[in-house]
Amino acid sequence: MNIQQLEYIIAVDNFRHFAKAAEVCCITQPTLSMMIQKMEEELNVKIFDRSKHPVEPTAIGKQIIDQGRISLKHFKQIRDIVENEQNIVTGTFKLGIIPTIAPYLVPAILEKQNSKYKGIELILKENTTNNLIIGIQKGIIDGGLMAGPLNHPDLMEYPLYYEKFYAYVSPLDEKYQRKKIDLDEIDINEVWLLENEHCLRGQIERLCQMKRKATDENISIKYESGSIDTLVHIVDYNHGITIIPEMHAMGLSEDKQENLREFENITAVREVSLIVSKEYVRKAMLQVILEIVKSAVPKSMQNPELKKCVVNL
Repeated sequence: MNIQQLEYIIAVDNFRHFAKAAEVCCITQPTLSMMIQKMEEELNVKIFDRSKHPVEPTAIGKQIIDQGRISLKHFKQIRDIVENEQNIVTGTFKLGIIPTIAPYLVPAILEKQNSKYKGIELILKENTTNNLIIGIQKGIIDGGLMAGPLNHPDLMEYPLYYEKFYAYVSPLDEKYQRKKIDLDEIDINEVWLLENEHCLRGQIERLCQMKRKATDENISIKYESGSIDTLVHIVDYNHGITIIPEMHAMGLSEDKQENLREFENITAVREVSLIVSKEYVRKAMLQVILEIVKSAVPKSMQNPELKKCVVNL
């Protein structure tokens, strides 16, 4: 058993397809299959159930693959430690970004990275918070831009910026005439929300201190979207409100800006952090990634005093 074989079984687990895994590993499919078969023969177990489509790891195979991820991560850290000590900042950083952040930061991050940091290959992937956490733990990605604080025992959080929440109010709603919105007067039935998988939804529910009552027969079915843009368009043509983060508010057209309202007697923000494993050793690389992201964010959002206004997840 060797390092290459560990890389091959992890690739097959990632793609659940031998041909795709071989392509990523830059070898032929027969070679990849042969190397995995040799590993199985050496260990006297079946790592993959090849009768399944897509291919699946066996019960023991899952344990072997999980341990292989840990072993590969620790093996890679040896070189990372040396490069960090020599202040070498080159190579790849795989960065995950949650969907409610990606549309506003990705274009600017790519522009900053391409213009200044030529030695770094920044690979960006959009996904939900839970999937990014799993990706960091398994070593699939190096870090993630997520709303926090997560307070996860395996992760380190580096706060980057704080963006305010705004109410976006329908011109058809009676609250439209108000200069500011009182959170105590918001009814959950009036608020258009993201789907449950988005952490932003949880923050909004906590901000408003409201939950749906399962026994309330008067609650009608509401459309839950995966897109803030969709929620904004729904509000434009229907009664009610939605609550959006500052970066989305900044990108609204001039006429839609008229629908924004601050909250009465409260400043509410979400904290966005770069989150990595506690075992991540390339501190010099980490500082560069932090610098790239901060350069893409308005200075007004980087005020640490706003941390006291953070709405928890």
